[in-house]
Amino acid sequence: MSAVEGIKVELEFVLGSAKLPIRQILKMSRGAMIPLGQSHEDPTRVYVNNQLVAKGKVIVDGDQMSLEITEVVKKKAR
Repeated sequence: MSAVEGIKVELEFVLGSAKLPIRQILKMSRGAMIPLGQSHEDPTRVYVNNQLVAKGKVIVDGDQMSLEITEVVKKKAR
């Protein structure tokens, strides 16, 4: 067993975001649409442990969905 196999990381793919009042969320029913603050052409952001590490684009092939990394974000110097 490798030393890194037991390390857990949180991985997020952010397609967009929206701010809604709680009263609007409570009124939603199945099939409700939430507009995101991004277009389908904007890059998807990839976060590891809440730190932006890459950007990419979503690829859909039939019922399979994947993410193609298009840019690795350089870590900012402190």
